Amino acid sequence: MKNLMLDIETMGKGSNAAIVAIGACFFDVETGQIGEKFERLINLENSENMGDIDASTVLWWMKQSDEARAKLNSPDAICLRTALHEFREFVSQRVVKVWGNGASFDCVILKNAYAAIGVQEPWLFYNERDVRTLVDIGRQIAGVDPKKDLAFSGVQHSALDDAIHQAVYVSEIYKALRNTQI
Repeated sequence: MKNLMLDIETMGKGSNAAIVAIGACFFDVETGQIGEKFERLINLENSENMGDIDASTVLWWMKQSDEARAKLNSPDAICLRTALHEFREFVSQRVVKVWGNGASFDCVILKNAYAAIGVQEPWLFYNERDVRTLVDIGRQIAGVDPKKDLAFSGVQHSALDDAIHQAVYVSEIYKALRNTQI
């Protein structure tokens, strides 16, 4: 599988937001099949040293489910540097198309975190894909909105569960677009 859905959870909205979780899964864009999965929870006190925190995001997190908030204070949380190295190892030598939810969010924040530790991100810049753009195209061209219509499985705002959900609805949009006569 050459498509990788990425989702990060942060404590900010800017390009240098403090990262508290990285979730990803390989997937087949044509079938929606989910492949290998990755999730690392990141210690906020450590991540704060390399990222920005904003009050509005912290307040937003306080309104999320108990399950989602519990991940923020997990005893399994590791330092950001370790999580980034483990993610790089997960992607390894594959040439991937990495999908993020927004042209200015997941990929940009993760690339900035890699730059902060002096390591190259594990994908090529021209292989970045934007989920939000595809969702809009699916709505406008094919008249589908699986982001809204598909039931969510798992914990919303869990990086891995969000990545899997995004991979599924990207695949559904892709299928709908292939079947649309333009």
